[in-house]
Amino acid sequence: MGTEGKAGSVVKRFTCGELVEVVTAYLDDALDEPGRAAVEDHLAGCADCGRYLDQYRATVRALADQPREQLSRPVRDRLTAAFKARRPSA
Repeated sequence: MGTEGKAGSVVKRFTCGELVEVVTAYLDDALDEPGRAAVEDHLAGCADCGRYLDQYRATVRALADQPREQLSRPVRDRLTAAFKARRPSA
């Protein structure tokens, strides 16, 4: 399996803090095979990170189940203007 389009390799063994840094890439299947294996190896030996991953997944599911809210036109315009003002000019 190639690694094209995947996030860079992760060190073989890493700390709980380092796992937190790559958990989104892990769930998005954006890690290369060595990185994914390193996450799974860490999870196999760290109950705290296993719970963290379970909570992260539960949070993502809970947020995905929320009904979409429609913003009023004035609010949408203010947000768009704020985002454009923060964007660095090209």
